[in-house]
Amino acid sequence: MILARTPRKTGRGFTLIELLVVISIVALLLGMLLPALGRARESAKTVRCLSNVRQIGIAWTMYAGDFSDRAAPYSLATGTEQTYWWGREDEDQNRIDHEKGVLSPYLASSLHDGSIYECPTQPAGSYDTQSQFDQVTSTYGYNGYGLAPSTTGHSGLGSQPWARLSSLRRPNELFVVGDSMMILGSLRNSALLDPPELFTSWGWFKNYSPTTSFRHARPNSGDPGSTVTVRADGSARSTAGETAWMLSTEHALGSVGLENGPHYVPDWQRWRR
Repeated sequence: MILARTPRKTGRGFTLIELLVVISIVALLLGMLLPALGRARESAKTVRCLSNVRQIGIAWTMYAGDFSDRAAPYSLATGTEQTYWWGREDEDQNRIDHEKGVLSPYLASSLHDGSIYECPTQPAGSYDTQSQFDQVTSTYGYNGYGLAPSTTGHSGLGSQPWARLSSLRRPNELFVVGDSMMILGSLRNSALLDPPELFTSWGWFKNYSPTTSFRHARPNSGDPGSTVTVRADGSARSTAGETAWMLSTEHALGSVGLENGPHYVPDWQRWRR
């Protein structure tokens, strides 16, 4: 008796057309997924930025509690050195000392990747530093012009009022610290949040170099983006660029509105010439 052989089954491979269809479907899914991942990554950076400015805002409030309710200065002369809210220019060591800043006693003040001095959307290497030592100071700007004008280095502000927290008008709208950059030949960091108008002995005039940065939620150059700020009442918020005056759409620099009030200098009308 001869037993018939059972034919062995062999696996059937993909045809070229089937393989191309699968690749096309995978590419389509990736094309749909990558923008969503990019938006999620940018949202995470914005959340970190909000946390950073909120911590700086808390430090600013604590400073006022220790110094008779007075807003922190932007900078102070310390002997031959200059001390800023973010640190001190140490001439002897030829470096920035972030542990010697005005607000440093109230912050974990060391500088490192992901520190509170740097917005994650504007990391080191994406701009030229303004520091004389070519070190990072901060990519956040302090509203010294509106809160401690005589300490900003702007001329003609010595007689203008130095704010006390208890007398601030509309603190829920007044910026304390926010995303900031400047254009000085190239894109550079700015630790001072300049307002849309500047003061002189002739009164107020338009500032053609405002420093508010609208770097968040900006996938393409020219998109309005948004800026992150902490207000005098301690709230941290993101403000869309559609409400802004843009100095540079390429670098997303400008100001929130065309006037100093209520975000930058709420009492601007009472300033004395």
